[in-house]
Amino acid sequence: MSDTTSSHHNQFANKAKAWSARFSEPVSDLVKRYTASVDFDKRLAHVDIQGSLAHAEMLSAVGVISAQDYADIQRGMAQVLTEIEAGKFEWSLDLEDVHLNIEKRLVELVGDAGKRLHTGRSRNDQVATDIRLWLRGEIDILVDLLGQLRLALAQLALEHAGTIMPGFTHLQVAQPVTFGHHLLAYAEMFGRDAERLVDTRRRVNRLPLGAAALAGTSYPIDRERVASTLGFDEVARNSLDAVSDRDFAIEFCAAGSLIMTHFSRLSEELVLWMSPRVGFIDLADRFCTGSSIMPQKKNPDVPELARGKAGRVNGNLIALLTLMKGQPLTYNKDNQEDKEGLFDTADTLRDTLTIFVDMVGGIRVKADAMRAAALQGYATATDLADYLVKRGLPFRDAHETVALAVRACEERGCDLSDLTLEELRAFHPDIQEDVHHVLTLEGSVASRSHIGGTAPERVRIEAQRLIDQLGRAA
Repeated sequence: MSDTTSSHHNQFANKAKAWSARFSEPVSDLVKRYTASVDFDKRLAHVDIQGSLAHAEMLSAVGVISAQDYADIQRGMAQVLTEIEAGKFEWSLDLEDVHLNIEKRLVELVGDAGKRLHTGRSRNDQVATDIRLWLRGEIDILVDLLGQLRLALAQLALEHAGTIMPGFTHLQVAQPVTFGHHLLAYAEMFGRDAERLVDTRRRVNRLPLGAAALAGTSYPIDRERVASTLGFDEVARNSLDAVSDRDFAIEFCAAGSLIMTHFSRLSEELVLWMSPRVGFIDLADRFCTGSSIMPQKKNPDVPELARGKAGRVNGNLIALLTLMKGQPLTYNKDNQEDKEGLFDTADTLRDTLTIFVDMVGGIRVKADAMRAAALQGYATATDLADYLVKRGLPFRDAHETVALAVRACEERGCDLSDLTLEELRAFHPDIQEDVHHVLTLEGSVASRSHIGGTAPERVRIEAQRLIDQLGRAA
């Protein structure tokens, strides 16, 4: 969007541009389509009106426009908003963007008062304000949805605090864990995501309005008053930076990429767990589809799509970084390209979170299959090594001893827990009768009861703590 002068110098006649007097020939239809943003930035209409009303109130308070002008602007904007919400507002490509479309209609409704609205501002600081107002609201919605998702994970974790499954490294069975503990790992990830968004919101919530085109304005404006009216924490301190800064949008997209990365990891596990070859869980039918040719299929479409949409959100981040990397101060037309990727990221995050809140709550856990899988792969080998260490054997020696026992079990096709006491003592004489408790899955997970451990007792504490915390925040 290009710079504009004070609105009382603008003439909206025959759908002419606000700067039409400067040019000797009209813009071609192709250029209109190429440069216009109204098809996508009209979603900013509500915040554009909100920002304009705060600006008008300030202009009236400092005496730049009359109280009657302000009253007329309020009346006209109320009508514009009604028309937009009713779907009766006529958006014009000739007017290029959301701002000029609304301003033209306002002038039609209230005359000169509408022309005075743009006094002391430019579309440069206007659009920067609109984006921040809109994004602030989106962040609040996403933080709430992240809380709902974490609550769903915590509730499922509490229900399955004692459900044993194999823990993996390198997708190889490593040690037994509880399913509740596994779920709480994702609750931690999404908790960090919420923290990042809250922190990002602080930098989003700075008011650019008052920077005008780039240098500020000679009118006696009160920026702090507008900031207070709109709920901004502070004003942007440099007019050049205020109109050209899109760090906040990049930061949001970066946070969004991390959120989708976590969704992609969870989705990968849901897909694996739902495979008949694994069979740990089942998803509700409404999140799956069948096959056009294979009648037996139940495909986990939602997790697969979420995994794919992570790439889409990552692409939006890279596009925005690339958009900004070569721009000199201050505002450039390139910045019009900042919105579609930003909008898409916010929409994708909102939709994904909303669906997963519902989907997680409907996961059906197949505990027997999880337990059977945990019995494969010598998951309690580390427990046997720890047992020997507690009897005075250096850990590296204990590790070697247990490795020999595992090799013998592989040759015999049995588990460590299947060996008799005498057979186990053949590997080390210090092994006593209490060793078989150590080699059970239940004994293994129960022994890890420290903070952050997988013991059912600890999982119940952590899940309930999270449920209580999120309940207080709601």
